[in-house]
Formats: sequence, structure tokens, C-alpha cells
Amino acid sequence: MDLPVDEWKSYILQKWSLLPKSIQVTISTAETLHDLFLHSSPLLQPEDEMFLKRLSGGYLVGKDPDASLFYREKGNQKFQAKDYMGAAVLYSKGVSHSGPSSTDISLCYANRSAALFHLGQYEICLKDIVRAQTHGYPERLQPKLLLRKAECLVTLGRPQEASQTVTDLESSFAAKPTLSASQFQILQRTLCRVKVKVQEKENLPEIFPEALTKTFEGVDLREENEQIPGASSSVSLHIDPLKGRYLVATKDILPGELLVKEDAFVSVLNPGEVPLRPRGLESKWDIQVTNGDLHCHRCLRHTLAPVPCDGCSYAKYCSQECMQQAWDRYHSVECSLGALLLTLGVFCHVALRSTLLARFEDVGKVTKKLCGEMSNQGICLPESKNPVQTLKYDLGGEGDKKDKAVETPIPGCDINGKYERNYNAIFHLLPHTENHSPEHKFLCALSVSALCRQLEAAGLQAFTTDLKPTKLKAAEPPVLCAELSVWGVAMLRHMLQLQCNAQAITTIQQTGSKESLITDTRRVRLATALFPVVSLLNHSCSPNTSVSFIGTIATIRASQLIRSGQEILHCYGPHESRMGVAERRQKLRSQYFFDCDCPPCEREKQRPSAGPGRGAFRCHRCRALLQGDDVLSCSGPACMESVSRDLLVSRLQDLQRQVGAAQKHLRNGRLEVAIQLLLGCQSDAESFLSAEHSVVGEIEDALAQAYAALGDWEKSATHLQKSLQVVEVHHGPSSVEMGHELFKLAQVFFNGGRLAMSEDVFNC
Repeated sequence: MDLPVDEWKSYILQKWSLLPKSIQVTISTAETLHDLFLHSSPLLQPEDEMFLKRLSGGYLVGKDPDASLFYREKGNQKFQAKDYMGAAVLYSKGVSHSGPSSTDISLCYANRSAALFHLGQYEICLKDIVRAQTHGYPERLQPKLLLRKAECLVTLGRPQEASQTVTDLESSFAAKPTLSASQFQILQRTLCRVKVKVQEKENLPEIFPEALTKTFEGVDLREENEQIPGASSSVSLHIDPLKGRYLVATKDILPGELLVKEDAFVSVLNPGEVPLRPRGLESKWDIQVTNGDLHCHRCLRHTLAPVPCDGCSYAKYCSQECMQQAWDRYHSVECSLGALLLTLGVFCHVALRSTLLARFEDVGKVTKKLCGEMSNQGICLPESKNPVQTLKYDLGGEGDKKDKAVETPIPGCDINGKYERNYNAIFHLLPHTENHSPEHKFLCALSVSALCRQLEAAGLQAFTTDLKPTKLKAAEPPVLCAELSVWGVAMLRHMLQLQCNAQAITTIQQTGSKESLITDTRRVRLATALFPVVSLLNHSCSPNTSVSFIGTIATIRASQLIRSGQEILHCYGPHESRMGVAERRQKLRSQYFFDCDCPPCEREKQRPSAGPGRGAFRCHRCRALLQGDDVLSCSGPACMESVSRDLLVSRLQDLQRQVGAAQKHLRNGRLEVAIQLLLGCQSDAESFLSAEHSVVGEIEDALAQAYAALGDWEKSATHLQKSLQVVEVHHGPSSVEMGHELFKLAQVFFNGGRLAMSEDVFNC
């Protein structure tokens, strides 16, 4: 997903292995990104581009009226089965594949409005009705569309507009009686019902739902930092030769205090598992639902009624405004490259979009940065061997004032020492070129080269410096910027930066059956983004902050008391509550190129046996924990039992398969079968697993779900409380995972009528 598809990766790695040793050495020892790009790019041959073109051809991103008809018919089947959510998504796919101002798109919009009406989404339904009419919805079908509009207006408490719609409809009936007698009678009965509703509502005040839909987006920083836009005045920016830039508390910070609120400089929606077009099958269109079908491709808002790009079927937006902004800033270039970008991966897409967005800042400054260095010394985008060795800048710190008189400001800061939340800050994120493998650098360089050649072949003004926002229309073929290779180096820099600096934008997604009374959730990755201020935070396996997202906006809050002078720390993924020190360090070293020496890692190094029961086996005779390597021996004082680790691992794998089978029965509604299997798994687990083993918690959680589905809230609560004990051992009492489990327990108590206990859980 982040990197190119496996077929392209394998192809380039094979190409690398066949290169002469001298060329491999030249590329491997390139001192600058310009040299790396200069030596790699010419190696991209026409046959390589043809192979990439064949791969890209597997993604359907163009308009296709046959696809529109296919999705509309599939949507109709869902609608007839009263699966209105599924119908709305399929109608949206039909909208995306339809050309503008066509009968196809008008029919899909109208059908989607019907699904939205049944889902109670009346405001969005009205917008779809207008869209259907705008795109030429057939006149003979207009009456039922107007009736739906009138019912929406009545429900929304707008009787005057509903009354006018009814009047227009009656005039239409009188002027053009095109309906059959039976159709006319049905519509007349519906019309009479709507008129009664209008009369009942006419004396009630109108309501304005827009005023009731405020969210946490309006929560702002108490006092913004003068030197770091988007950050609280409670923090300051420092720099160190070893750990680079970092944020420090300038005063005591209480738990919950908002420290950073920042909109992403660039973000790209993760496409999810977008399937390649199957060969040899009757249908080449899939009905799988991905993130791209449910979220705006610009602001990431969840939407049931996306508005598609007029030029491709892939890009979708929550509104016409978002679509226009995306077109003006980057999509006019990306539109024709959708299949290629899906093939080359999200990192390549983010790299392209970052350079496109750079055009809207101080273009002269950006061009000078990118092109000036190349012309001066034949080197483009050089990387300092020690980028912070001469820097002693201390923004907002308490050091001696004379330390602030330095020759060079902190990377990403302007000449006055103010951190810039713009392309300059993005440019100065370290790509860690020397740490990436030669094969990886070669893959990135050739992927960017292929993208540059496609831009050139398309005749797109991808990086013009005088671009102004234009109306949404097909891109004309202007003259390409002569320095495209310079921007290619910039894209290569960004692609390498992303491994260490990309921030995953996540969202909470409901799982399980939508009919379930107990809501289960999971955190899913929605997009990949770059945040200039968030990128200043260093890692800890036990951070003192938590991060959350609303669309493309990241908010960072203190998760505990942070004393003045303490560093503000963020977790890059490996958390002490989720994995041991060895695994954490290995993951951080392979992705971020550093050895973590945070306090939890140092503590666990001294006490590597801490928490032995979390994933341990125990003796089936005396229940004591087993210890050892290949052969495990009982730790009980009077027990001589021993057993092969391989035997226990095999037994654990069998148990996990049984739990998986039980969970499948649970998802399919076969509750009694699931419970019998799970109770057997529970008994088996007790005989050789510790009480804190994660599989034990998984079994208890599944039993809680099964009993909740049967309405046996007492048993459900008992099993969920056992699951909570395991979650707390693995993830800690203040973890997100613990919060999810407590929320489920509160729902169980509430549904079981134990309101006081439910309230106690919510207050935990």
C-alpha cells in the first residue's frame, strides 16, 4: 500500500540484481539525492515502462457507462432487500463511473437519494435530488423525485418549501399528464399524505440542523505559540546534535491539555485493498467497499453521498467545494495518473502531491531551493553529513541569549527563528538516505522516474510556477517545466522521508453485525500524511501524549502530568503495552533507524523477565508457570513436570484455529454452536495457558459477545470482566484498548438494566 505493488517491486529488484557490479556500486555510494537520481533514472528502459503500464491497466479508474449500469442494478437489488446502506454505496460507485450531464449519472443520483431517504439522511437526500435534476433526470420520472423532496422538507421542519414543492407538482400533473392511470393513483395517494404532513407542520418553527452539527473541530488552543504555529504556548522548540529537533514543556502541563492542533500539509487517502481487474471473468467490476468509497479524498470526512471527479472514477469528494479545491491544487495533474499512482503506492502519491502543493507558496523561494543548489555546484538537494552540528538555536528556551545568535536557524525555521508550517518545513524533514538499502533507493528512484516520464508524456504543466486556480475542466497540454528532473529529485527526497516521517491518520470503525446491541470497534488507517509540527515529536514506548484525528486535523493532548522542562513525547507505534522490548527495538530500528533508549526500554533491559504470565504456558498438574527454552520445566517447588515447547506451540495453534471457527459461527448468527465451541476452548486454555494469555482474553471476549446477542447480560458481563483483566495486563489501565473494553462493559450493564454500574464504568 505504501510502496509500489509487489509485481513492480519484484521486477525492479530483479533488474537491480542484473545490473553490472560497477553500476550498483555507483548508485549505492551516491553522496547526494541528485547523484542517486542522475545515475538511476537513465536505467528506466521502454520495456520497463511497458511492464508498468500493463500493471496499471489492471486498475479501472476511467468513466464507463457499462459500469454505471452494473452498479445501479446491483444497488437496486440491495434496495429491494432493504439494505439501504449497501444500496447507497453501490449507487455511489455508479455515480463515479458515469459521465457528467448523462442520464446514467442522473438515475444513480436519484436512486441514491431514495436510499438516503430511508436511512434518514434527509439533507443529503435533498442535495442528491438537486444533483439528479441538474444532470438531466428524465422528466417522466420527476414526480416521484419531487414527492421525495417534499417529504424531506416536511421531515426537516421546512413546511413553506414543502408546500411550494407540492404546488409545483400539482401544476406539473395538470400540465403534462404523462403517467398511466395506476401510476397517477399511487402518486396522488402519496401526494395527499404529504399535503397532510405539510399542514400539520406549517405552524411549527423551522429548524436548522446545520447549527446542531458542531463537532470538536471548534476546539482551539488556549494560547498559540508565537514561534510554532499550531502548537501551544506551553511548549518550545529545541535541537540536539544526537536526537535532532524536539519539543519541551515550558511549564507544568495537566493531563488533557491541548498541545498541538495542526492540519496536514499533505495527505493521501489510503485506497485500501483496491482489487486489480480480474482477467477472464464475466464481470470486471467489483462490489467491494473501500475507504475510497466512504471518505472524501481531500478532507477525509465520512460521506454517504460522494461527489465524483468529472474526469475519473477514482477520486470522490464530500462536496463540490472540496472537489474544486482538490482540482485547483493538485487533482488537475493527478486525474489522468490515477491507475499509475495506485500501482506506485501511497508514498509515491504523497511525494507527487507535496511538490504540487509547493507551487502555492513562495514559488521563487522554492524554485531557488530546488534549482539554485543544482546550478551552483552541480548538486541538488544535498544532505549534510551532520545537519545539526553547527546549530545551537533554542527557541523559547531558557538558555543564554548569546546562544541565539547563530549563523543558521533550526531546519524548517525562517531567518527570525519562527518554525514554518509549510513546504520549507516539509523539505527539511530528514530522508535518512544513508540508512536505506541500495535496492530500496533504486526502487524509489525508478518509480519517481516513471512518474516524471508520464507527466512529460501527458504534456501536463505539472510544476509550472505561475499556476492559478481555474474552473474544473480537462487539463490542456501546456509546456512542461524545463526543470522536471529537479522536481523528480524533490519527489525522491519526499518518498525517502516518508518511511520515518509519515503519520498514519486513523479512525475508529465499528465492527461486527450492525444489528448487534453491543458496539465493537477497531482503529483503522485512513490516510498517510505529513504534519510539520507533529513531526517534531520524538518517540517513547510510553509516551506522555495521545493523538487523535478529525479529518486531516491532528490534535495532540497530554495524557499525563508533564513537568516543566520535560520533553513532549509521542509513540511511533511500538508501545510497551503491546510488545516486549526486543520486538519494539527491532521494529524501531528497521523503520526509523534508531535504537530506542527510552525509560521503559532501559527498565525492561534490566528486568527482561518482567510480566512472565502475559504469553506464558503453565503446568497442567499444579498450574504453576513453565520456564525454559526448548524444553519447559514447571516452576512449582514440588513439581517435576516438563514438556516440549514445540508441543505447546502446536497445541496453542490448534486452539487458535478452534477459536477462529467459533468466531465465524458467531458472525454468522449461530450463537449456540459458537458458545459450545468457545466453552470447550476455555476449558482447554485453562489447562496449559496462563490466565493473562491473550488467547484467554480473546475467548472471554467472544463469549461475552455471544451471551449479549442472546440477551443474557449477566453472563456477558461476567466474561467481559475477565477479558478486561487480560487487556489491562497487556495494554495498561489507561490504554485505548482498555477504553474500548470498558465502553462495551458499560453497554452490557445498560442493556441489562444495571444503570448505576453502567454510569460507574463510563466515569472510569
